[in-house]
Parts: sequence; C-alpha cells; structure tokens
Amino acid sequence: MRARIPSLALLAVLALASCKGTPDYSRELPPGTMALRKVTDPLFYPDFAPGFARRDGLAQAVDQSLAYLAKPSSKQFFPYLDISHERVVRSLQAFKEILAQATSGPDLHRRILERFDIYESVGWDGSGIVLFTAYCEPLYDGRLEPTAGFRCPLYRLPPDLVKDKDGKCLGRKQADGSLAPWPGRREIEEGGLLKGQELVWLRDPLEVHIVHVQGSGRIRLPDGREMRVGYAGKTDRPYVGLGKELVKDGRIRKEEMSLQRIREYFRDNPAQVREYTYRNPSYVFFTQREGGPYGSINAPLTPLHSIATDKGVFPRAALAYAVTALPQATTVPQPFSSFLLDQDTGDAIRSAGRCDIYYGSGPDAELRAGHTQNEGRLYYIFLKEPPDPPKVTSVSR
Repeated sequence: MRARIPSLALLAVLALASCKGTPDYSRELPPGTMALRKVTDPLFYPDFAPGFARRDGLAQAVDQSLAYLAKPSSKQFFPYLDISHERVVRSLQAFKEILAQATSGPDLHRRILERFDIYESVGWDGSGIVLFTAYCEPLYDGRLEPTAGFRCPLYRLPPDLVKDKDGKCLGRKQADGSLAPWPGRREIEEGGLLKGQELVWLRDPLEVHIVHVQGSGRIRLPDGREMRVGYAGKTDRPYVGLGKELVKDGRIRKEEMSLQRIREYFRDNPAQVREYTYRNPSYVFFTQREGGPYGSINAPLTPLHSIATDKGVFPRAALAYAVTALPQATTVPQPFSSFLLDQDTGDAIRSAGRCDIYYGSGPDAELRAGHTQNEGRLYYIFLKEPPDPPKVTSVSR
C-alpha cells in the first residue's frame, strides 16, 4: 500500500496544477531559498523498487560524482541546507554498497528507507511538480574546412570572453581592459565577429543551433572519423527557446511541440530558420574533446542516469531519483522511475521546477529527447546522520 500512495498523491497534485492555468516552470525561488525540502512523512516517500531494474551504468555514474567530489574545489558549494560535503560523499559510497547487496526492488527500497533521508524538490510553485525534459549528444555530418554544402560553423571560445571562477561569462574584454556585454547571435553571425575561430563546419544553421542547445555533439567527417565537440563557454546573453517562439507565433501548436516537429517546420520553411534562431541571443562556444560528453562538473555523462539542474539551487553531484514518464522504446511516454546523478546544468534549466535528463548519443537519443516533456517529482537521497550522543550529567556526591 505504501508504494501506491505517492502515486495517487502525485496524480492529485497534477490535476490541481492543471486547473491553475499554464504552469511557469522557470519561476525563480525567493532569494536565499533552496530547491529541496526534507520529506518527514514516510507516506510520501517514492517507491524506489523500480530503480532496481535500471541499474545498468548506475554504479559508474556514482563513481563519476565521487571523482568530482574528491577535488578540493568541490567543497566550496557545501554545506547545502543541512547537507555537508562529507555527507554527500558518504551517501554515494553507502548507496553503492546497498546497490551491490540488494537482491530485488523491494529489498533495495527497504535498505534505502533504513539508511537514508529523503528530500524532494519544491517544484515550480511549491507543490513538488517538476517539468522533465531531455537532452542528448547529436550526430551530424561536418567538415574541417568550409565547402558549398557546409558553411555554418561552430566556434572556439574567443580570447576576449572573460569568465569568473565558476565559468560564468562576465562580458567581452575591450582594448582598454574594460568589459562590455556580448553582442547577440545575429550581430555575431552577420558581423563575422568570430572569423578565424571556426572549429568545424555544419550543414545548416538549425544543426548549429541544436548543438548549441545540447552543449555537445559528434561530428562525422568525410573520411569516416568522428570528431567530438564539447561546451567551452557561452556569452552573457539570455537564452530564448526556439520552440517557445514558434508556439507564440502560432507556427506550431503547443501540444505537438517536439524537436522533430521543429525540424519538419523548418524543412517546409527554410527561409525562416535564421529569423527564429536569431531570436536566441545566447551564443555557445566549443572545443574538441576526447570521450564524454561531460557535464558542468566535468564528469562524463551516463545515459538515463545523469541530469542537468539549476546549480544555483540544487546540490552538485548528489544522488537523485525521478518519478515521471519518458519516451523509451518509442516516442510515447512510459512510466519512468530511476536513480540519477546531478552532474550538469544548462541555459534553459533554471529554477526548482526544471530537470533535464541526458539520453545518450546519436539519432535515436535525439528522437526520444525531442519528445520528452512531462511532469513528475524529483527526490534527493542522503545518508541519515547519526543521532547526537546523550549528554553526560555529572552526579554530585
């Protein structure tokens, strides 16, 4: 019975949210507020048993988070609420142990409840509802030199882009040493502002834009080799979603929105590609990388076990658990409950109401990621703290 109650509660909250009008999943939290709250009533714990069936690659993903947390620089982001850096490390180590020991889904569920505290995202409006989307590493044809069919470049990080210690762009360095805001996408491309910084050339501006949004890509060269490109930085301009703009203009209905539908629209209306991509002033830069793709904590991403969240409000590298629906064997959403590692972030992934799941690499991953947009709940799992030792009271004689 306990495993069913959260599901019924989730359905009730989803129904309530749908009655409130259009949700604003990007709604910012009040200043100083974190995205997680502790679940104190066991009736509202999720059922962790389904996660047992999704163990492939999970231990490896945990190891990637532990490798990040072993770096001294990772300590600067803790404590998070009552969660110390050491507690996150011990939580991941303990989870690996019980994952190896568990013999079934119910056994894993029992072990987690015995040893771990459960926290949940407050969601976009405090109700706990999170919008799950997905991303991937797309695979496109490309050229190392421009040709008649390949004239749209991905650019290297320009030397005049200035970052802070966390990698956030502060602006564009001027000749006198001062900083100025970066121009938008239209000004960069039409003005040739990055000439000489081309890394690789793609077929069309939509492919370039998709790689910008995904943050990485595999580029297939004419000789059969593949070149991997990864995120190197971005400008200080805000991100504007292509799909949102198409819906706003009535070009695509909201209920049919997907990456594949966007592709279809621009295949039929190629003259509009630049018009819409230029509405997103944010610009992303790339570098050639071996392996990966890598998340924002510089850990290799694991398909269906790595997520991107807003690192301003969620704890880096921590163990999470999602209860939602995702396209899996087909593009039709199916129930999905799985353990995840918080290892990445993204331009559009802001607030406590958003979570992006990494699907993997290639056309199939792109197809399914492009159809992912479902509500659900996001939990985080931390080892219980030992109780404080009893105070010793001296007895007078």
